[in-house]
Amino acid sequence: MAMIPNQLPKLVSDPTGRSLGLDLPPGALTGPADAPYFWSGHDPAGPGAWAALRPAARTAGLLPVLLGGESDPEPEWMSDPADHDADEVLAGFWADYAAAEIPEEERDPDPAVAASVKELFGEQPGYEEIVAPFAAGWPGLAPAQRLRTDPDREATKIAEALTTSVSWMAEARPALVPARRSADIPAVIGWTGPLNHENDVARLCAVLRSWEDRFGARVVALVGGQLVVSVAAPPRTPEEAEAVAAEHFAFCPDNITQGHHESLREYAREALIGAPVWTFWWD
Repeated sequence: MAMIPNQLPKLVSDPTGRSLGLDLPPGALTGPADAPYFWSGHDPAGPGAWAALRPAARTAGLLPVLLGGESDPEPEWMSDPADHDADEVLAGFWADYAAAEIPEEERDPDPAVAASVKELFGEQPGYEEIVAPFAAGWPGLAPAQRLRTDPDREATKIAEALTTSVSWMAEARPALVPARRSADIPAVIGWTGPLNHENDVARLCAVLRSWEDRFGARVVALVGGQLVVSVAAPPRTPEEAEAVAAEHFAFCPDNITQGHHESLREYAREALIGAPVWTFWWD
């Protein structure tokens, strides 16, 4: 994976980060001493924590994120997000889930593939109704939206809201990651939250990169198996939202098949139109 110069080793002798223009609270480095994966605070992020970390992007090439839950980072498992195409990744996921609903005699002849798909999606009836209006197959990437606000400012606003008003974020810690762009953070730190869905999170990061470009998305939090993304340019109409919902279904089918929405259309209407935050959860 293409990496930027890692400034985190400087925190070994300068834990407050003053040499990098920072004023960090007590924290610790995770990873090898000469190339740590990330720095994280000892205490939960409180009001203003994200805003306090923002200057690190400019002065040290370190991007903020909120981390929660217990997981062992595995960056050596991950490929480079640049090696993957978002449309191809999502199309492949979509085809896998659709295969669970194809008649047995028409399914993939590889029994291992069929068993894996069945485990992920199950034998849920009404597949065509769930994915309508895209029952015919993967519709391709949704059109880009026009930016209406600064993505980094939107990320700061969402992070502040998460740390002050969302109960399951109460223990999330502020963290800094040496990443070129927000979308790469999960791969750089070796996040294993979606392990049951995809072992190589860099493939998901390729999609996150595309969302950065098309919707002004930023990775804000990684908590257990949950990913929270701020969105500066969300879809504005039902049709736009449905196109994005198709991507979400491929990216994280649990959002729909194990969520509070019975169909892609319902999910689009209730969770995506004008929404400044997207949340994903993998079982």
